[in-house]
Amino acid sequence: MLITVLGASGFIGSAVTAELALHGARLRTVSRRPALEVPGAEHRIADVTEPGRLAEAVAGSDAVIHLVAELSGTGTANWRAAGDGPAARLMEDLVGALADGRAGRGGTGRRTEAGPRAKADGGSGAGGRAEDGRPGAVGCHGAAGRPGGPPPVVLFASTVPPCGPGAPTPYERGKRAAEQVLERATARGAVRGISLRLPTVYGPATTGAGAADRGVVSAMARRAAAGDPITLWHDGTVRRDLLYVRDAAAAFAAALGHADALAGTHWDVGTGDSLPLGEVFHALAGVVAARTGRPPVPVLRVEAPPYAAAADFRDVTADPAPFRTATGWAPRVPLPEGLARTAAALTGGTPGIPGNPGKDDRA
Repeated sequence: MLITVLGASGFIGSAVTAELALHGARLRTVSRRPALEVPGAEHRIADVTEPGRLAEAVAGSDAVIHLVAELSGTGTANWRAAGDGPAARLMEDLVGALADGRAGRGGTGRRTEAGPRAKADGGSGAGGRAEDGRPGAVGCHGAAGRPGGPPPVVLFASTVPPCGPGAPTPYERGKRAAEQVLERATARGAVRGISLRLPTVYGPATTGAGAADRGVVSAMARRAAAGDPITLWHDGTVRRDLLYVRDAAAAFAAALGHADALAGTHWDVGTGDSLPLGEVFHALAGVVAARTGRPPVPVLRVEAPPYAAAADFRDVTADPAPFRTATGWAPRVPLPEGLARTAAALTGGTPGIPGNPGKDDRA
């Protein structure tokens, strides 16, 4: 089967590509920038928001992993402001392109105008893992992307919603709208859609890919490595579920291997535990200090920027139990080890996420 990774040059996309390569999957990577070079994989450079490019990118695919984030511009404030329309339209185009291709109509998709710039960053599947952590078999049953076979699989990276009252951010609304498009398409038999809701994903970039983590953990690790204080927008009690990027990639692999059991709805993927960010940042300062030989930088509370949203001050905790029961997946890298690997990568050490498909950092 052919697995196409959209947004393959991004932080999560690079890790997913490396994970699937370890399983020996037949891969096609699609991104606006050069992606991780995997021997035997097909690599395409494309902006899938341009008319016709998405249909070309996914033609003949048995499974598509959708890790493209729709942006209205550049910078933190802009990705936070991206609304629900672009994300839903891109999902509609993806579903339409796969349906057209499966019916043998040329797969032109339904997009009529270029949308906003696509960012191969996904946030911030083939085969599960047995309880002892060994890779499971790669692949779904049947020839999904071909006429007469079962519908193609679409895996979408969404977000775990924050706990407590408050309106979702435009970015979160976009993810939900895309999820709903995927669920409706699954209900009518066009695809087998699965949405994996991720918490905060962190870690070093995949070796050879170059796409760095733009999330809060790595951002604060970079500040600490430069000798600058780590900053908090609150008193440090806001809790986050932090998932190591390689564990997130393994979840996509596990989902592909259990597509029929998972299709039609969303699933939380995370550790199931959340920690106060103040505690995490103090631990991070200590880990970086151990690498640099300097005293730990202070952790300071600062005024929140204008683009801060209510969701930034609410807790996020995933409930991965149903997903683990269905697939056998479980996170393998504990937070202290993940922080150490992140700090090592930012201070000249070994990143710990190999781009070479013949290696695995989980031993």
